[in-house]
This record gives sequence, structure tokens and C-alpha cells, in this order.
Amino acid sequence: MTVRVRFAPSPTGMFHVGGARSALQNWIFAKQQGGVFVLRIEDTDAARNKPEWTEGILSALDWIGISRGSYEGPYFQSANAGEHRAAAARLYESGRAYYCDCTREDVQARTGSQYQGYDGYHRDRGLGPGPGHALRFRTPDEGTTVVVDLIRGEPTFENKLIEDFVIARGDGSPVFLLANVVDDMTMGITHVIRAEEHLPNTPKQQLLWEALGVKPPVWAHVPVVVNEKRQKLSKRRDKVALEAYRDEGYLAGAMRNYLMLLGWAPSGDREIVPWSVIEDEFRLDEVNLSSAFFDEKKLRAFNGEYIRALPVAEFVDACQPWLTGTGTIPPPPWQPEEFDADAFAAVAPLAQTRIAVLSEIVPNVDFLFLASPLIDEAAWTKTMKDGSAELLDDAVAAFEALESWDAESLKSTLEAVGAERGLKLGKTQAPVRVAVTGRTVGLPLFESLEVLGRERTLTRIRAARLRLV
Repeated sequence: MTVRVRFAPSPTGMFHVGGARSALQNWIFAKQQGGVFVLRIEDTDAARNKPEWTEGILSALDWIGISRGSYEGPYFQSANAGEHRAAAARLYESGRAYYCDCTREDVQARTGSQYQGYDGYHRDRGLGPGPGHALRFRTPDEGTTVVVDLIRGEPTFENKLIEDFVIARGDGSPVFLLANVVDDMTMGITHVIRAEEHLPNTPKQQLLWEALGVKPPVWAHVPVVVNEKRQKLSKRRDKVALEAYRDEGYLAGAMRNYLMLLGWAPSGDREIVPWSVIEDEFRLDEVNLSSAFFDEKKLRAFNGEYIRALPVAEFVDACQPWLTGTGTIPPPPWQPEEFDADAFAAVAPLAQTRIAVLSEIVPNVDFLFLASPLIDEAAWTKTMKDGSAELLDDAVAAFEALESWDAESLKSTLEAVGAERGLKLGKTQAPVRVAVTGRTVGLPLFESLEVLGRERTLTRIRAARLRLV
């Protein structure tokens, strides 16, 4: 038997990081088993579906390493509507489903409770199909439904506690529960790997598989992904869009590595490991049952480690979208003709050790490419105090006299300027840094001045001095 797994997102919004984790888990499992990864776009919610969301899914999968052409599909659930209706008809004709015209209010009136499920009123009344008649599955009265789960063992559900659930609406259109089962059957899916939030629906789906005469797949329900308050990650409340992390400058390798640690860990006391190790060691039956905390701070630290591990040339290439404003990346504050690739290459090794996401490259290097620095007014107020004007005058005079414009000479010269005033280097260089870069923190100052050049450095210090008049 060839293992066939599927990833089945809906094109109704940005690509959720929890979905990305599920996709990776399915992808690795299929690869380990010599199987097939199937991509199915569940697009039957016509009111919310947009073509750009489908393209966003494909693009996000590309980014995390599940590239187009390496999987089967994408298939579209809407194309299988005929099979969905045919399955509903078979269930009705075999007596496994019946029609019902009860409204929610009808059920509440009979049961006296808004919380009690459907009471089976139409089970044996022989109502036929018609407008407003929903089709309900006839759940067995006795026995249990056992879900064989690679992660959770054998969760067992009493059939009498499962209400006769709707499988087709009053207009005849099958509901998602049935469509999902029929699609999996049609595509020969052998293993369903998904988040635990789907577990309550699994006994219903398994009953449908059995009623349609097909052996159910092997199930695996991985822990749900939660925020720091242990709440399920929500698009309305939390930062969950994979595209947002990509556009902020997270590396695909770091994101892949981190997502796979949500509920699982590689061998040994390590977390940052090559992807080949994850592909080799990941096991579904080793996935933790506890909810998985998506810790953005930890992801950020991961990403910083991945950035620092890049060869400098690859780091330079990786920064280009933020330096040029390509694709969905906002443009930088400088004009294209102001960007100096050689100047950036000179400071790239310095910047690489100081940023955690690639978008941070812009505020670290913008002073190199702007006619004048973007002044942080809070930094200016904090730094430019009594004595700063005279210190800047002395710095200009000392820098003008320098024979060699290099970082070491610049450092020793400014150190001497500060010593004459009884100041340590940190206090001495702060006003110069703000004058030249606009900020109190950034790349090493003297290496930055070397790349910026004598003329531009002196011009900026003089401009800052005039502002202090």
C-alpha cells in the first residue's frame, strides 16, 4: 500500500502558522514512508474564497520548502461536488441517512433546552427529500466508535452520545463533514494528520467511512498551537500569518525548524538542527500530547542564529528585498540611485551579527544611503547635553587632521578627544554617533565612519553642531 497524506487548507485568508506545521508534518511523514503528499484546496465556501488566497497558499508552501511540482495537486474540493452529492444519495438509499425538516427552534421546543442536541424526531417518519429538508446521518444506537490514532492511542466514543448529524443542507448541498470524507476516499488518502481540534469530528467521519463501505484512514491528531495565555492561536487576536513572518525577514529554514519543534523534539539536548536531521528523526508517535506554545521570542532567537550562520554573501543576497523594496516588502527610505552596494557589502558582516530578522537591516544601514540621517529626536534629546557642542567641534578638528581615514585611527583620535575632557570613549562617541547615524545604537561606530567617508562624516557632525547653536 502506498502511503498517501493530504494537506487541505481553505483559501479564506492568510496562511496560518499552525497550517504550515501540519503541512510540514504531512510532508515529512510521506517522504519517510516513500508516499505521496496531496494538496487539496477546500474552496467550497464561495463567499469567502479568493483566488489570491489560493496563490498565497501555494507561495507559502514554496517558501517553507514544499515546492510546486513536488506534490500531487492542487485539487479543488469544488470540482468534486458531484461525488459529494452521490455519496449523500447512497447513504439515504441504504437507510443510513434520513431527511428532516426540523429547525433549531423546533428541537429546542421539544427538548426544552437550547443545549441538547438533535432528538432524532424524524428518524422513522419517512420524510422524503424536498426544499428545506436536511439529510441527517443515522448514528448507531448502541456500541462505540474507536478511533485508532498514532498519537492519542484509541480514543473511544459512545455512539449514543453522537447526535444524528447533518450531512447535506436543506438545499441539497453536502456539508463539509461529508465532503471531506468523500474527497479523502476519492484521493485514496491512507493517513490523516491534522490538529487535535478536529478530533471531536473524527468519530462522525469514521462512521461515514464505514457506512460508505470503505476502511477509514489512520488518524493522527497533533497538539493544537496556542499563545502565551494558552489560548488557541487566533487570526483575530494573534500574529499567525506565515506571510507576515516571511515579509518581516524570518528565514524559511528557521521557521521550518521552529514549527517542527511545536510538540516534538529531535534527539539529544538540541533544538537548532539541520533539516535533514528533522526529516530523518521525526516520528508521529513521539509527538507530545500537550498544547504547543508558539513563542515568538524564541522564534526570533532561532532566526537570529540562522542569520548569523549564513555565509556573508548569502546574507547580502537575503537582505536585498528589504534594501530594494521588492515584492510585498515596503520600500526603504532611500531612493534606488542612493543605494551603494559596495558600501553595504563593507558593513554587512557587522550588521549580520546584530539583527534577528532581515527587516532590521534597514534602520541599521539607512545612514549610509541617505543625504542626511533620520534623527531619532528622543535619542538627540538624551545625548546632546551641555558640552556636546564643544565636543563635536573638537571631533571635527581632530578628524580633519587625520592622515588615514580608517576605523582604528578614528577610534584612537576620538578617544584622545574624550580623554582631554575626562570622558570615557562611550560618553565621547555618543554625540558623534547621533550626529552621523541619527541613533544611539547601531553598527560599530568607527567602522561605520570609515565606510561613510571623511566628507560625509564631517558634514553631518557640522550640521549637528549648528543645530546646537
